Amino acid sequence: MQIEDKNMLRDVPQNIIIENRSRMSVSGVSDVENFDENTVVLYTTRGLLTVRGVGLHIERLSLESGELAVEGTIDGIEYSAEAETGGFWSRLFR
Repeated sequence: MQIEDKNMLRDVPQNIIIENRSRMSVSGVSDVENFDENTVVLYTTRGLLTVRGVGLHIERLSLESGELAVEGTIDGIEYSAEAETGGFWSRLFR
């Protein structure tokens, strides 16, 4: 993605809707870093967003519209400034 495209994404509003801690909708999603049944890590227009829970699965993902839907038991969400860079070895030897 070019720098101009990244700057345009920052202007897109972001919404997070959590329904009964079992379903979550997020807008302003630009990419998914990784996911498993306990964690979903995604890039948004407002920073790196980590969703933690139990039995999580991605129900819907559309990078064209920037929308994501997650189902499962949602225990918490957290924003980070940026993602960990590098591979396994760089994270191991920090």
